[in-house]
Amino acid sequence: MIAAMRKHILFVALCCSLSAQAQPYKNTYVKEPLVTENEYRIARPTTLQPKSFAEARSILPNPVWDRHPGEIEMYWKAWEIAVGNIRQPQEGSGFVSPYLDIAYNGNIFMWDASFMMMFARYGYRYFPFQHSLDNFYAKQHPDGFICREIRADGSDCFERYDPVSTGPNLLPWAEMGYFKQYGDMQRLHRVFPVLCAYYKWLRLNRTWPDGSYWSSGWGTGMDNLPRVEPGYNPIYSHGNMAWIDACLQQLFMAGALLEMGFHLERWQEIEELEDEIRRLSGHIREKMWDETSGFLYDRYADGRLNMVKHIGAYWALYADVLDGRQLERMVGHLKDTATFNRPHRVPSLSADHPKYNHKGRYWQGGVWPGANYMVVTGLERKGYASLAREIAANHYGQVLEVYRKTGTFWEYYAPEAAEQGFLARRDFVGWTGLPPIALFIEYILGVRSDYSEKRVTWDITHTEMHGIERYPFGPKGLLSLHVKARSSANDAPSVRIVSDTPFELTLRWGQGRSKTLTVGPGSQTVNL
Repeated sequence: MIAAMRKHILFVALCCSLSAQAQPYKNTYVKEPLVTENEYRIARPTTLQPKSFAEARSILPNPVWDRHPGEIEMYWKAWEIAVGNIRQPQEGSGFVSPYLDIAYNGNIFMWDASFMMMFARYGYRYFPFQHSLDNFYAKQHPDGFICREIRADGSDCFERYDPVSTGPNLLPWAEMGYFKQYGDMQRLHRVFPVLCAYYKWLRLNRTWPDGSYWSSGWGTGMDNLPRVEPGYNPIYSHGNMAWIDACLQQLFMAGALLEMGFHLERWQEIEELEDEIRRLSGHIREKMWDETSGFLYDRYADGRLNMVKHIGAYWALYADVLDGRQLERMVGHLKDTATFNRPHRVPSLSADHPKYNHKGRYWQGGVWPGANYMVVTGLERKGYASLAREIAANHYGQVLEVYRKTGTFWEYYAPEAAEQGFLARRDFVGWTGLPPIALFIEYILGVRSDYSEKRVTWDITHTEMHGIERYPFGPKGLLSLHVKARSSANDAPSVRIVSDTPFELTLRWGQGRSKTLTVGPGSQTVNL
């Protein structure tokens, strides 16, 4: 009798166990209404085989620069590797578009993909690289969450409440970069609700009671920065800490979403982000700034600052959070050889920190192309054009020197010598397409544009004949810009412009000289 009862109890327990295993998790989603507008979640997958690289060379922007064959070679090598990294959506994955692989582990990463679009946008005439981001949008959860890393089979790598599950929020930055290159309002309409829903998820699920944002080493993309207190894991834990880069990125992205909203006449729907900007800006100034050292820091739970100077604090260049004096002090550290002005600029960790490593050792001093691109473009945005060009030229020159030595590009670089970083991955395009393509076009050749304002700016700093052909400007526009050789940088340039669309061109050269022209369709030569 007792034996029979035991068997019955075991049978019931087994059945209960199997039943529990068969049940899905409880549905804890609080649905976000904006997600219902996300067309990517129900889109059919598309495939598009890229043309050959030989064909790409006749479509992609074509830089020209007399007596600089190495720079031109490096530009095309970066595109060749990138073209080889185009992947098609795996059947049944739920991915909706071909995408540019990050050259890491076969998964897609939000952080990497956002930076990659900053150079890949120049290749949109050849292949729709911007649609790489569509696969993240297709995987948005009903509450607005998007996982930061997604496998090729379409499965999230992390549960949404895991501290490492998402971030950094750079997607609006990547989309606005594309919009300002091509003026694609249709895409802006489609991505706006997706990005707003994701922003709202972060605000609801990644903030402390005081409204500051938290993240983790993986969540920020800067894995092993020595920033959390002892006892907390620097990669996996939020450390009960306010993370300065996460706070600044949300501040920047709130502004980017409002800008999108103005273009789309939907800003009223997210008007509360203006309150977020005021509140978060005040918090950063009051709680995360150290007057003695003149820098922004992560903040521990007890209110102390961690006093670790790292490159993530320079997202302040993309936010109106510091006054002029504070900003000048922050920028001053970029010129200081004791902190960030190292032989290869800009290291991820200041050189005066005990964990700084001359080989880089990942984020303990490594020089990362994505973070450097942020610093350079942020300096330009804040009016530090000369320093932006100086840092861009240094970073570009170091990457070029390593390319000459090794014949390829690396995941990151050492800060103290022209060499790849410790255990860095090779053939990394990947975000290392930024120096040979984006920085080359924008800060070495000096051409930057904003189609939304029909404006092109050209900083002419070299004396050799140089320029760019097939430069994409607007939905269908192409520009060709050439400047003749000069005997000195202060000589007024003679430029030839070929365009199929009207725009305003600002030429800058020498010691603060500039001229703004109205350019119409056709060909013209301007002697200044």
